[in-house]
Amino acid sequence: MDWIRRNLKIILPVGAIAIAGVAFLAFGVFGVHTLFIDDKVDEAGPVFDSGVSASAEGDAAPAATVAPTTPPPAAVDTTAPDDDSAVAPAPTVPPTVSPTTAPAAPQIVTLVEGDFIPRGRYSGQGDALVLNDGSDQRFLRFENFSTDNGPDLRVYLVNSDANADQGTFDDDFVDLGALKGNIGDQNYEIAPDVDLEVYDTVVVWCVRFSTAFTAADLLPAA
Repeated sequence: MDWIRRNLKIILPVGAIAIAGVAFLAFGVFGVHTLFIDDKVDEAGPVFDSGVSASAEGDAAPAATVAPTTPPPAAVDTTAPDDDSAVAPAPTVPPTVSPTTAPAAPQIVTLVEGDFIPRGRYSGQGDALVLNDGSDQRFLRFENFSTDNGPDLRVYLVNSDANADQGTFDDDFVDLGALKGNIGDQNYEIAPDVDLEVYDTVVVWCVRFSTAFTAADLLPAA
């Protein structure tokens, strides 16, 4: 105790620096505070370049039809002819116009879908859907989604199964971007050149700790 009293002016600054260093590692590097804070999102269904929205998945406006055009009746000359032998010409009837149908509106379909499962000690639940409107454009959508929060979480499409060893998840993957929220509905656009038969599993991956939080196998929609 006497040594502590004699060296108190040294111990206090060193202790403060040590505490600051531990706090920096915990919060600045490892981001432990994110484990206790939920990031909630609530995105509507994606809007495709065609203009169709997936807010009501699978719904599309019915194709508009144009009513057939009925020509007006031909005018008939009712004036009595001066010559009884004259015969009034027969009225000319224009050809009937066939009805026309506008092109069908784009229809949103679910290409593949799956259920999130927990990985290790982390939670995970909800639905993963890949939506398409008939064009090359596709969106990965999370619905009723929730998982634990953490630092530096990314959304990967991987060439592996959802329950595979997580060491395979960052070997061959497509990065769709940072996780927008650990709770709630959200959308991620998939590039046209991504082969969903190869990258057929979605994973929420923590880059900081090289670990998976949740994953879902994407299977053809029924």
